[in-house]
Amino acid sequence: MANSQALVTSFKVDVMNGLHAFGASVIRAGTTKDSYKAALYLASASLGAATTAYSGTGEVSGTNYSAGGVAVTTATAPNSSGTTAFFTPSASIVYTTVTLATAFDAVLIYNDTAAGKNAVSVHTFGSQTITAGTFTLTMPTNDASTGLIRIA
Repeated sequence: MANSQALVTSFKVDVMNGLHAFGASVIRAGTTKDSYKAALYLASASLGAATTAYSGTGEVSGTNYSAGGVAVTTATAPNSSGTTAFFTPSASIVYTTVTLATAFDAVLIYNDTAAGKNAVSVHTFGSQTITAGTFTLTMPTNDASTGLIRIA
């Protein structure tokens, strides 16, 4: 089964339970936000709406790639416009000087602070391989129509 892009279903439940904090959390009486990571997955993996948490199964491996992926920069707080709430990482997601010889086509964003490493979203792109290069996922404009994570 192929990877499919989705705001994972379990994330929607987690949000209603106050699990994720992309900004300061009043629910948990905290002043710090959670840490998020982005892990790359093989084209042969099967991530999608049913994905619930980070797993090493199907994750890429190669030179200079660390299991679990890289940190996601969350300097921009979630916002809303009309009836849509949205959040986009404030910087591109960058994997520096990696060699990933097996085709990959998806990234999983997950909450690295949560004990269960709860999944947020799966994003797909054309199948890639890279040899001793930098792989960059450029973020879209942070708004209600193009934000990376949108809840309408």
